[in-house]
Amino acid sequence: MLHSKDEILELLLLEGPDILDLMRRACEPGSVTYSRNVFIPLTRACRNRCGYCTFRSDTPEPPLLEPEDVMGEVSRAISLGCTEALFTFGEDAHEFPGVQEKLESLGFRDMVDYTYHLCELTLDAGLLPHTNMGVIGYRDLRRLREVNASMGLMLESASPRLMETDAHRESPGKDPELRIRMIEDAGRLRIPFTTGILIGIGETLQERAESLLELRRIQDRYGHIQEIIIQNFRSKPGIPMENHQEPSLLEMVKMVAAAKIMFPDVSIQVPPNLNRETGEVFLLAGADDWGGVSPISRDHVNPEAPWPEIDELRRITESAGFVLEERLPVYRKFISREFLSPRVIERIEELYPQFIR
Repeated sequence: MLHSKDEILELLLLEGPDILDLMRRACEPGSVTYSRNVFIPLTRACRNRCGYCTFRSDTPEPPLLEPEDVMGEVSRAISLGCTEALFTFGEDAHEFPGVQEKLESLGFRDMVDYTYHLCELTLDAGLLPHTNMGVIGYRDLRRLREVNASMGLMLESASPRLMETDAHRESPGKDPELRIRMIEDAGRLRIPFTTGILIGIGETLQERAESLLELRRIQDRYGHIQEIIIQNFRSKPGIPMENHQEPSLLEMVKMVAAAKIMFPDVSIQVPPNLNRETGEVFLLAGADDWGGVSPISRDHVNPEAPWPEIDELRRITESAGFVLEERLPVYRKFISREFLSPRVIERIEELYPQFIR
């Protein structure tokens, strides 16, 4: 395991055949996992204006998905064999007038109140909720823990300097201090958690190393991180960072390998829809999870990049010498009463016993 910034930087600065040695060091034979999910964006309203985002909207239409629409998606997902409902939406969305008016008309105070209700309905219907709603406080996390199998928040970067750049200048919720506090709060609450780092948004190699070290510090203290996403910035037409250079394949390979070496106790994910032509390379660099893959919905954050079909994902995985294995949104080692509410664990035992044997 890596213990210092200098050790990480040494790996991130490797060149030529030394990169192949790094990949061999990080790669272990075995299975590569994925979760079959439905991606449900409740609203596109968001207080942040990230320089790489096409998801948010000042005037989302509809301002908020209503319960019958959400449950229609849940029912379709169940019929297609999904196990996870990914609920996501913009940070502090309830502060937008249109969203607030809709919430009030439905009888809810804010987005946490509404999300709790939808997670209850979803859990009762037979899917396991995973919520990613940006930065929220300890009390809200504690409440949502009761009806979620896992939760998530990308760290993106531990560097406060990026708050002064095109990436995060207009995004108060991307302050790393706030995001680190929430990831730690999730640890205090024993919430199985997914987080990650966004590569290529203007950070230096030193800042990449510091971000990994920050996540390692949190994991050493709380042990609740189940998955770290190493996600590459992709340019899109019309975003403020449209002409910003994307990270190279070798930059990503070295970051994935360094992350796996540093986190032998955590799965490392590379989004397959953003890396269709290079997926096998990342598996050989230590990635061992594809994340949530949906047979029903698109990636609403990256709509230009459709999910691969499960059969294609299996072909990619097997071509690199691994076995594709389906998982739940909560990893098997976290399926216990230490990490899950009685309500959630009872539904897992009832609906998905095959995933906990």
